Amino acid sequence: MGDFAEIFIGAQDFIANQLFIFYPDIPYQSYLGAAYHESVANDLEVFYTPELISKVIAVVRQIRPDIMLLPSPEDYMEDHMNTCRIGLTAEFCRGIPNFPTDPPREPTYQDVVLYHALPYGLRDGLRRRIVPDFYVDITSVIDDKEQMLACHESQKRWLDESQGLDSYLHTLREMSTEVAAMAGKGYYAEGWRRHSHFGFSAAETDPLMEILAEFCSTREQ
Repeated sequence: MGDFAEIFIGAQDFIANQLFIFYPDIPYQSYLGAAYHESVANDLEVFYTPELISKVIAVVRQIRPDIMLLPSPEDYMEDHMNTCRIGLTAEFCRGIPNFPTDPPREPTYQDVVLYHALPYGLRDGLRRRIVPDFYVDITSVIDDKEQMLACHESQKRWLDESQGLDSYLHTLREMSTEVAAMAGKGYYAEGWRRHSHFGFSAAETDPLMEILAEFCSTREQ
């Protein structure tokens, strides 16, 4: 298995075998043992532009991920949705030699499978619930996930001041509990949706479900 990429571009996120993070808070990547890539845009300045796409394609070609984890295409915040769109386009263009990258990188042609996380609040901007393809029981690692989220120090300081001490950490557990209830099992869970394979891999595969098989379930199960 090659690399995963979990992508957050500004104050957002690429994950892996070797894990590559676009994140301004270094303790996060240290906690994970991840490779760090400098952010390519400021918070609230993540727009779907050729300049940003070119920068992200360069990193995608360098990493050559087999799996990419992306934000939801539907979310309450434009930054998150634009990050998703840029990540999709960057991965689609990994093998298009005429698309210039910044810095220049040779095209790559490996298959890649893309997955989308659930949006914040588990609903789109019009309040409609987003239902995942499958669920991952994270009960055994919820403390680790909370610790990683707490490493996002700039976000933590702002949210502590604006919304109350550790409010976003409490929200993490509340939403994970709600997803577990959707799954009908476990105390805490994540939900993921698999993107169409067209333009990204020769055939439909589901490697994340295979890797995490003992923790995964679908609603039908």
